[in-house]
Amino acid sequence: MGFTIMQGLMLVLLIASTMAVSIARPFGNSINTQSSNKIIVGDTHHWNYGFNYIEWATKHGPFYLNDTLVFKYDPPTPKTFPHSVYLLPNQESFIKCDLKNAKMQGNTKQGAGNGFEFVLKESQPHYFACGEHDGIHCLNGTMKFSVTPIDRTYR
Repeated sequence: MGFTIMQGLMLVLLIASTMAVSIARPFGNSINTQSSNKIIVGDTHHWNYGFNYIEWATKHGPFYLNDTLVFKYDPPTPKTFPHSVYLLPNQESFIKCDLKNAKMQGNTKQGAGNGFEFVLKESQPHYFACGEHDGIHCLNGTMKFSVTPIDRTYR
């Protein structure tokens, strides 16, 4: 007893749908079981004036929920620029480097040594900027960046 055309088509559809489901990876089936990464902002450049963090974030991504951003920068001295880290409330504030409603995450001293850590806990845009000298480090377009972490499950 051979296959009918209808049975052949059903077999092809069954195989195709099985492959599609395995490629799509249903909710809750994670490729990467690692819970988080520690990421040094700016890599070896750390958090310093003159480095392009928007470009760094674009090349470094994607960022995931529960990843930890580590901001490292020298404490202020007569020979170094002081730096800080602010979390801006929205994209408009980020574009304008408007620090009025921003929240300081790291003051000028917290970046020393091992730096300070910021955990990406929400799947929404996070806008970071240096707030020193009335935001001039942000305004020149380099000491700011944004990330929108995603859930590892949907990778």
